[in-house]
Amino acid sequence: MELPPGCNLQTEGNKQVCRLRKSLYGLKQSPRAWFGRFTSFMKSIGYKQSNSDHTLFLKHNEEQSTALIVYVDDMIVTGNDLEERKTLQEHLAREFEMKDLGELKYFLGIEVSRSKKGIFLSQRKYALDLLNETGMIACSPASTPMEENLKLCVHSNQVPANKERYQRLVGRLMYLAHTRPDLAYALSVSSPGKGILFTKGDNLDIHGYTDADWAGSVQDRRSISGYFTFVGGNLVTWRSKKLEVVARSSAEAEYKGMAKAICEMLWIRNLMQDLHIKQVSPMKLYCDNKAACDIAHNPVQHDRTKHVEVDRHFIKEKLEEKLIEVPHVRSQDQAC
Repeated sequence: MELPPGCNLQTEGNKQVCRLRKSLYGLKQSPRAWFGRFTSFMKSIGYKQSNSDHTLFLKHNEEQSTALIVYVDDMIVTGNDLEERKTLQEHLAREFEMKDLGELKYFLGIEVSRSKKGIFLSQRKYALDLLNETGMIACSPASTPMEENLKLCVHSNQVPANKERYQRLVGRLMYLAHTRPDLAYALSVSSPGKGILFTKGDNLDIHGYTDADWAGSVQDRRSISGYFTFVGGNLVTWRSKKLEVVARSSAEAEYKGMAKAICEMLWIRNLMQDLHIKQVSPMKLYCDNKAACDIAHNPVQHDRTKHVEVDRHFIKEKLEEKLIEVPHVRSQDQAC
């Protein structure tokens, strides 16, 4: 840091010269300081910070609303109040150095396009860059990202892979899964031209699907559970993850996965409440394991469920509050 004009530094004695009343770029506390300043500014002009997503700021005016979401210093502004959006842009331009990039077409590696059907998200450029990096740009496409029923395990005599490269590529694939939910399971096991279409519609009910294998890991016999969540028929979140503990039955594995899916659906419900979108009917979570559905609806099976009491009471509470329903679905109709 350069000293201000007129300040002479003595070589002897105390070496501390300046005490900053701001953050310097590159320090570990700088991002937090920047976000704190931005949050204070947004609140000062009448915006409310969402409790479900602290990077989302909202302002409602009767039937009109404006939303701003920020990632570091990249922002998206949307809403049906055109006058407020213009006013917000003027406020931001006065307070910060900013550039208006116009209608949203590209954000954090995700391409956005609009049509009469709805909004389409894809990562074509990101996928092509990844194929170039791995030398697979001319490879033949596969119908699935992973061989069916493939079980991975550690062999003592195998040649170790390049750990840094493997971790980097898995991380890049995880980011690609933002618009490719079909990659989620393959990534949980291994730790272009496709994307997600958000269609138009007035129905914004929340529903989800959950599924799990049982003792699928050859290494430690832990199960992998996953879920899809939909809003108005549009896929919005998904996850596939190995359970933290070994499940003693397929019903237990499904039940633990069910609890994780309900947590996600409750978060979506709270986020929609911040957007002034109310859910009239209970959220539905479909599961193809009848035993898990029976446990959810029958709280007296203590001997079968006492080792998963926390999950059982959590699901039972949400059922009694009529926030969720857990209907059984046939395996052939299971979307997860």
